[in-house]
Order: sequence, then structure tokens, then C-alpha cells
Amino acid sequence: MKRKTLYSRHIEPTPEKPEGDLALPASAQPASVTSTAPPRHQRLKERLIVLTIGILIGGLTLYATKHSGPSQPTLTQEHIDAAVLHTLVTKELPSRAARASAAIAPSVVRIRTDVLSSLGGTQISDNALGVGTGVVIKEDGTILTNLHVVANAPRLIVTFADGMESPAVVVSAQKDKDLAVLKPLHIPDDLAPATLGSSKAALVGDEVVVVGFPFGYGPSVSAGVISGFDREFKPADGPTLKGLIQFDAAANPGNSGGPLVNLAGEVLGIVTAIMNPTDAKTFAGIGFAVTIEAAGNALGIPAF
Repeated sequence: MKRKTLYSRHIEPTPEKPEGDLALPASAQPASVTSTAPPRHQRLKERLIVLTIGILIGGLTLYATKHSGPSQPTLTQEHIDAAVLHTLVTKELPSRAARASAAIAPSVVRIRTDVLSSLGGTQISDNALGVGTGVVIKEDGTILTNLHVVANAPRLIVTFADGMESPAVVVSAQKDKDLAVLKPLHIPDDLAPATLGSSKAALVGDEVVVVGFPFGYGPSVSAGVISGFDREFKPADGPTLKGLIQFDAAANPGNSGGPLVNLAGEVLGIVTAIMNPTDAKTFAGIGFAVTIEAAGNALGIPAF
């Protein structure tokens, strides 16, 4: 008869028990139970950690409450208005005209020619050389000015805000708007073009600033207001100019081609002419500028 294979079983030695300690019979041993609950000492440790964190948070809160002082009042619009008013009264701030002229100054250029130029029929000279103003409108150095400043000039010299000089050439012109576009041969590395605004957003009475080179002095700044829109002016030697901005900021021979800007330093127009019924041919309180929109349309500059 074939015997069934038996496998030996390793039996752990039983530790010695003190005398008198009786082993329970196998039938009385408790059944083995599998449990997923963490050991008791682990649960206790977790509770101690939670308790410690709670104590720390409570202590920090108490410390912050004791040392933060009285609670601050809620900030209201009245508080903000009062703070702004206090600053305006007690602090010496730049005027709005100063901020506007500072914004446009890096873009204003002096234009020198070899022939006499004119502003509304008034001849101007600067050491026997014509002088006018222009404004940089593109990063590539494109300059917007008046046609009468550069017309028939055999040579043009542009002086940038940093003092750099460069020859320039006329690349386009529009006689009925008295406008011309110049391109200098060289430009500064950090040339800043002007920000072009919109005359359509301006109102009669809005403050404006004119920057240029009156009688060759400059850059010079004058300030005033917009006096009217859609004005006409007939220069002595050209077609009638229409759709002009009338302003009362001082402008004189040499301001031609310079920017008329709002208080944000945005170009609203190009200073073109002055009106004076006397033989003085100087500023009498009425100046005219071609709108920047008309300049863009006339010279093919993209809308702005």
C-alpha cells in the first residue's frame, strides 16, 4: 500500500514559562483576528501631534492679538480722498504741463535748413539759416513736420533730443495740408517715437502744450487751451488749410512742424500757422494746427 507523502513542519521552540503558568488547551486559544486599525500607541501619538499643533496655533493667535494693537478702521473712499488732498496740499508736484512736455520731449527734433523758412507767411531765421520743428512718429526715425519748413531746402539737418545731428531727406509731402515726412540718415539707438492721440477725443477748453524752437530757441514749452475746431487759415503763399485746431498756447516762427499735445503728452496735431493782422508777424493769441488724423490720412500713415 502506497503511503501518502508527508511534509515536515518547523516548530518554533516554546519559551519557558514560569512555574505554575498553565497553557491553555488548543481549543481554548483565541482565534487569530486580522485588523486594519492602527496600534494603540500610534493612535495616541497622532492625538498628541494634533493637540500640540492646536496649542501652537492658539498661542500664536493669542500673541498676535496682544501685540497687533487696536484694529484698523475699514478703508473708505473718504479716507482715500483725504489722503490725496493732503498730498496735493503738502507735496510739491510737477504741473500737468510739465509732465506733458516731459513725455513728448524725447520725440521733438530741431530742423535746420539752408534757406529761410516761414510760419504762416512770416519769415524766420536762425543765424541766417531757416529753423523749424518736427516730431518723431516711428521708431525708424520717421519725422512729421510742415512742408513750408523744408520746401526747396537744398540741405536739411535734424537735431535729436540727445544732441545727435543727422542729415535728412523729404520722403513725402502733402501741400494742401502743409505737411511733410522726413527720413534722417542716422538715428539715436534709443530713439523714442511720440505717442499719437486723437483730436476727436478733445474738447474746446482742454489744456494743451506746444513744444518747439521759436526763433531758434529751444526746445521751448508753452501751454494754453484748445480754442476751437474745424478752423480755416489762408497762408500768404499756399492753399487754404481746413479742419484745423485753433489754440492759444504761444507759438512763434520756429514752432512750425512741432507737436500740439494733450496733458498726457499725446500728439493731437502739428503746429502750422499763427494769425496776426499786424505787421509784427508774431503770436497774437491765435495759433492753428493740422489734426493728427488729417496728417495720417494725407501722408499714408496707418490709423492711430
